[in-house]
Amino acid sequence: MERAVLVFVNEDDEEDAYVEEELAGLCEAALVEPVATLRQRLPKPNKATFVGKGKVEELKALVAETAADVVIVDGELTGVQQRNLEDAVGRRVVDRTQLILDIFARRARTKEGMLQVELAQLTYMLPKLMSVYTKFERQKGGIGLRGPGETKLETDRRLVRDRIARLRQEIEEVGRVREQQRQGRRRHPFPFACLVGYTSAGKSTLMNRLAGTDLLADAMPFATLDPTTRKIDLPDGYGLFLTDTVGFIRNLPTHLVAAFRSTLEEVVLADFVLKIVDASHPSWEVQLEAVEETLSALGVGDKPGIVVFNKIDRMPERAWLEGMLEDFPGSVAISAKTGEGLDRLLDAILNQVRGLLGRVRALVPYSQSALVQECYDFGRVLAVEYREDGILIEAEVVGEMRARLERFPVPA
Repeated sequence: MERAVLVFVNEDDEEDAYVEEELAGLCEAALVEPVATLRQRLPKPNKATFVGKGKVEELKALVAETAADVVIVDGELTGVQQRNLEDAVGRRVVDRTQLILDIFARRARTKEGMLQVELAQLTYMLPKLMSVYTKFERQKGGIGLRGPGETKLETDRRLVRDRIARLRQEIEEVGRVREQQRQGRRRHPFPFACLVGYTSAGKSTLMNRLAGTDLLADAMPFATLDPTTRKIDLPDGYGLFLTDTVGFIRNLPTHLVAAFRSTLEEVVLADFVLKIVDASHPSWEVQLEAVEETLSALGVGDKPGIVVFNKIDRMPERAWLEGMLEDFPGSVAISAKTGEGLDRLLDAILNQVRGLLGRVRALVPYSQSALVQECYDFGRVLAVEYREDGILIEAEVVGEMRARLERFPVPA
């Protein structure tokens, strides 16, 4: 494992423990060992070196003392800041976004995931690549300084932009396959729901519990990158499609949101979302706020949803759990690990599904009798009568199915 010095710049000391714990968790996922921490209280980072001049010297000494391999900054560095810090401390300097991108690169398994990660990395790297050559652009003359730097910049920039363009084309092609899969699921008229939540909130564990899947349920950040969709059977013959998605995080890099847009469309197209919250985490409110902000960035901040307080088995005491539930009407408390409270969650999901279903009455021709079977398979049949002129059916189904059945009205 690489050894790292962690650098923090913030003004509010109340968030110290939380941001330190989170960055340490990201380091663990990236196989990096934090060996020291440096912090500075500033309203905003130094433009040239992120931390002040005195802190740069302190950082240099700390790196030498701990024999650190890398410096990791809890923030997003400009190309100038990164270059100046690397020159000063004589070590690689990585910011929070690069660290998250590295974790994504380690966890990507499917073709789509790998393409999306590379696109995010190159998109992030492009402006930093340009900053490396800034010193050449400012030169007005001199032997060896007049043109080669600019030429090199343009060449490298063009290569990166060409690769970005190719990646976007490949992602669009993979996205078309995903869209075909979505359309295929839409032909089976079940409601759609998505699991969303802060990374490590327990989404994959809950998916495994509800759907009988065997997804990686690791406590480390971003254990799941690629969405998985399964059909979930609910009480009283109801059902829905449920999708597990990539976990969110505070200040989720915009490059990742853009690169993973086709994946995150699962959230956009869902009928409702299950917002999974780690109730045992002392900063669960901060995490939920980050989830809400990410949903808003995707344009689905007002999408119907259920707040699910997970990991109640890890809560030392539950005296304040009742207050949490009262603050979020319709929320439920569960343990995806032990199964506690799962019946209440299924009831809450069932109420959402019932709200999406509508009753329809139709006289289906025998030539279209497959529609009746679909009502049994994907909806809730209330009554059926076989007549000479067709099959009279009354059922609760989603809007797409109602539209297909309403083509065959019952004669007055």
